[in-house]
Amino acid sequence: MPAVVSGDNLAVLLLLLAAAGLLGGFLSGLLGIGGGGVLVPVLYEVYGAIGVPEDVRMHVTLGTTLAVIAPTVLRSFAAFRARGTVDIDIVRRMGPWIFVGVTAGILIADHASSVALRWVWVVFGTALAIKMALGRDDWRIANTLPRPPWLEGAAFGIGTISTLMGIGGASFTVPLLTLFGRPILQAVATATGLGPIIAIPGLIGYVISGWGVAGLPPLSLGYVNAGALLIAPLGVLAAPYGVRMAHSIPKRALELAFATFLACVALRFLMTLI
Repeated sequence: MPAVVSGDNLAVLLLLLAAAGLLGGFLSGLLGIGGGGVLVPVLYEVYGAIGVPEDVRMHVTLGTTLAVIAPTVLRSFAAFRARGTVDIDIVRRMGPWIFVGVTAGILIADHASSVALRWVWVVFGTALAIKMALGRDDWRIANTLPRPPWLEGAAFGIGTISTLMGIGGASFTVPLLTLFGRPILQAVATATGLGPIIAIPGLIGYVISGWGVAGLPPLSLGYVNAGALLIAPLGVLAAPYGVRMAHSIPKRALELAFATFLACVALRFLMTLI
């Protein structure tokens, strides 16, 4: 039976969603991430609290998260581009392959179980936590980007995994670009240009693949739940503040905090699998 959400509990849930929206938008601007790393675990617990069946709960979480972060990454991209820090040539080179990867991710998610999608988060969420904890932006493989087809292959992988995790892809794109000689600020800015190529086609794909599926929460279009989209404007509002701070202060303490958060999320999903 679906859980009954009381007025007090509903108020708490709405406050948590509002906080997640603000934090996701701020992190989008500060670290170049789309906020999905924050929203996925929050929405997963919210949908569990209102009784969404486990077999569709993760799909709804991922589809809704991509819908929420889409305007946020667009806002971050516009803010960084206005400051002249986005490398449009990289966006044009990686963008088409990101899109192909997103398409592959949607096809995989359409046939994947909730268990498989949680395992994706456990594995790659742990990898992201380790990367954030190390916090090394000075590591270099080369000073120029890889020649075809290596960068294009990496873009395809980023699009696929990001769609399966419900994130904007910058958590993978930023370290890739810095490993090949791009300054951290330019890498963060450029990643925001690739985020919409993941979020917008991704949310459309989750709408289509979830259309007519049983057990979805009210106000759902496929696997995208419109009820949670109320937090999207808060993310858009907070994103420019993160961009402003990204240009003025070191991010090491926040990286460590976010690494800890990601590790806890990965552990939480692991506990649901064992």
